[in-house]
Parts: sequence; structure tokens; C-alpha cells
Amino acid sequence: MKARVFVSLKKTVLDPQGQTIRSALAGRGYETIADVRQGKIFEIELSAETDRDQAHQQLEEIARDVLANPVIEDYRVEMLD
Repeated sequence: MKARVFVSLKKTVLDPQGQTIRSALAGRGYETIADVRQGKIFEIELSAETDRDQAHQQLEEIARDVLANPVIEDYRVEMLD
């Protein structure tokens, strides 16, 4: 079983790397790009015998406690199969 955890800065938190990317895109002629927010993706493989609901609950815990800083970041867990 595979899963992905997406972590990104909350909309209320300044994203200087995203702003730099947006400026670089504008400099290359991509004027229609209004905003860029950068983040992280974690691809996680779980053992085959893992219960799907238990795995999702466990990954929510891991995302909240280890992968993301819930003060400034949002996260989303996506089960792939």
C-alpha cells in the first residue's frame, strides 16, 4: 500500500521561496502566474498487510507530529492503493 503526504505553508504564512519562483517565472515571460506556493511531498510505502483505515490514521498522526509544523503548515494524506 502506498500513500502521499502533502505539506505546505498555510495561506497566512509568507512564502519567500514561492515569491522568488513567481518572480523568476514572470522574468521568463509567464506573466499570467499570479502566485506560487511551494511545499513538500512525502511518498510512503506501507507493508501489504497493513489495514487501510489504521494506516490512514497512523499517517495523519505522523504528518501532524513529525512531517509538518501545524503552527505554520497544512498537510493532507492521500492513500494511493
